[in-house]
Amino acid sequence: MKGVILCAGYATRLYPLTLNKPKALLEIRGKPLLTDIVERIPNEIEKIYIVSNDKFYYSFVWWLENLKSEFKEKIEIINDETSTNENRLGGIGDLNFVIESKQIDDDILVILGDNYFNFNLDNFINFFKKVGGTVLGVVSLDKEQAKSFGVVEIADDKISSFEEKPENPKSNLVSTGLYIFTKEDLKEIKEYMKTNLNKDGPGYLIKYFVGIKNVYAYKFDGWWIDIGSIEEYEKIK
Repeated sequence: MKGVILCAGYATRLYPLTLNKPKALLEIRGKPLLTDIVERIPNEIEKIYIVSNDKFYYSFVWWLENLKSEFKEKIEIINDETSTNENRLGGIGDLNFVIESKQIDDDILVILGDNYFNFNLDNFINFFKKVGGTVLGVVSLDKEQAKSFGVVEIADDKISSFEEKPENPKSNLVSTGLYIFTKEDLKEIKEYMKTNLNKDGPGYLIKYFVGIKNVYAYKFDGWWIDIGSIEEYEKIK
């Protein structure tokens, strides 16, 4: 299994903090957010690709050069070659960019680079092995909070609907931005890129998949914070 951490956004909602620093390298409690994410990735992940844009590529290269981690040798920084928020590829575009440029033919653990969490990812991977299909990690929030995220309905661990930032959430289960895609999903991702559908967050890919195959939800135990605004960042830094 390979790992992909999506860090190529421009985080305009966090300006001015992210004018000259990528969101994934903002410090939280003494270390970059990305370092915390990497330290939580299980040993069985053979290779970790971190996707950056061209603007911040060398910031991530510097981070990796100074990283003190047993994972260091299996991390590679990928430049998606975009330079502005206007020409960004979007999360799905970046995921497909890595799959194609690195010719990945394997299951993939995907993590959004603005996630701050304490989940056990070994349990997440074990659930994936058990169900043998696409998995989205979810947590429970109150319904007012859920309005800001991708909301799922589930039955017997299978996702029956996915709605991005609904005004009236149908449940209190929301996407955490942690996914596992199967080797077979990679062809579907390539086909999705040919459509006019939204290429931003991989949540849109989950919504698409729910319409054509079984997609499973894994309920995480623990805490999770989406670093989406200056207010959220200030609360926890």
